[in-house]
Amino acid sequence: MTEETERRLETEVQETETEQESEATEIDTAGTAAKGSALKQTMPSTEVTVSVADIPAYNGSPYVAVNDNVPQFLETDLSTSSYEYYSDLDSLGRCGVVYACIGTDLMPTEERGSIGSVKPTGWHTVKYDTVDGKYLYNRCHLIGYQLSGENANVKNLITGTRYLNVDGMLPFENMVADYVKETNHHVMYRVTPVFDGDNLLASGVQIEAESVEDNGEGILFNVYCYNVQPNVAIDYATGDSSLAGGDVAAQNDAAADASVDTAAASYKGAKSDSNAASDSNADQADESSKSSGSTDQTADNGQTSDNSGTSAQNPSGGSDTLMVYKSATGDKYHSINNCGRMNPNKATQITEAEAIRQGLGKCSKCW
Repeated sequence: MTEETERRLETEVQETETEQESEATEIDTAGTAAKGSALKQTMPSTEVTVSVADIPAYNGSPYVAVNDNVPQFLETDLSTSSYEYYSDLDSLGRCGVVYACIGTDLMPTEERGSIGSVKPTGWHTVKYDTVDGKYLYNRCHLIGYQLSGENANVKNLITGTRYLNVDGMLPFENMVADYVKETNHHVMYRVTPVFDGDNLLASGVQIEAESVEDNGEGILFNVYCYNVQPNVAIDYATGDSSLAGGDVAAQNDAAADASVDTAAASYKGAKSDSNAASDSNADQADESSKSSGSTDQTADNGQTSDNSGTSAQNPSGGSDTLMVYKSATGDKYHSINNCGRMNPNKATQITEAEAIRQGLGKCSKCW
């Protein structure tokens, strides 16, 4: 082999190696680009992955794990850039799936304002002595204000019990907020309000979260939080409620005024004093709610309630004003319409006295 031939062969080998390296670089670049594209996703999946039928009946815990506590995000949902997504309201005016990649740049930089003008589906202004803060319902942010800075966004507010807000949702929101602030990382966060049929009040909310940069090492959960309130019976079709057992202690501002009218017959100043106190309490409720990322419990003066006053006892036993639930086939009456295996769509609401007259016994599980 001549020296010239050897040089030519050596040149061809070098050119081949260069071409192979170039192809490898192109493949690697394409893969990186595809990955980068996935990490810039801003149109996430809004598929509802859970239904009321999938969730066990409330048994005293404010939440339960779903899918072994593993969120069901798609790879294309993950992002290292902060963004938010809110579904449009449905034909009944109800919120849908909301979604966000939580980062420090998404968090609020100012104190939250009032959201008392928003009336989510199922909303009632009603108070019970057994509820912390008196007000049964809060305007619950699906994605907490402390995470997104979203305030009076009607697509992000549902009617939720005080128990759902404080005991169910808030601990998970705080966990995510603390992680993001401490690491400056991002957390994928999806909240799905779960409605049964055409009910105006959500039965609960599913919350999924996964920290992005560390592949879920810091934050990883998938839970369902119950929209219930201990000792209160709720009609999820309308949001109506009643105290479960004993005297009905619920009263809104209008009912409180009516009570004052009766009691103050011999004292003209009593009604005005009571109204002033009621207005003051409403203002205090609004102010106290601003400290929480998830709730506004402002009273709506003048709104009536079907659950005010005290229950009238029937001589045959039971109350003529306390509303309870009976199933289509059972022999018990209940404080809630989904106790055990009850189908809430087939539950009938009657007074406690009528339930006793029909020979129904008091359920020991929900009372």
